[in-house]
Amino acid sequence: MHPQHPTLPPQDIPPGVQEVILPSGERALAYSTGPTTPIPPAVPAAPVAQPIPAWAKATALLAPTVGGGIAIAAVGLSAAAPGLVAVSHVLWSTVAALAAGGAAAAAVIGRVRARITAAQREIQRPHITQHITATGFLGRATGTINHR
Repeated sequence: MHPQHPTLPPQDIPPGVQEVILPSGERALAYSTGPTTPIPPAVPAAPVAQPIPAWAKATALLAPTVGGGIAIAAVGLSAAAPGLVAVSHVLWSTVAALAAGGAAAAAVIGRVRARITAAQREIQRPHITQHITATGFLGRATGTINHR
């Protein structure tokens, strides 16, 4: 018993008032406006159909279109396969021709450089040397040039 709120015996509870149990577990008196008989539990209502979102409709309409596009692309590739094989052969032959041309160009350049180097060895070039001396930081510089 709570010291400030005395408990009433059931015969002292006035009409229209009933004892209820609150969610916290406490007992309290409350005015009742409805029937005193217990109410049967409510029957759950049938689920209401939800509308289909617009993005789901758009996706559902696009799926067959995308599948059809992939199928048409596969048919096109199968029809173009012989031509694609021919293009592949042409590209590989082009690569082989470029590789052979590069090797031939490297050999020609090597021979030309060898001839130029041999020709330069036979020519005697003049050899020039200089000897320069100066005295002091701003002194006059003198020098000699030797030609051989």
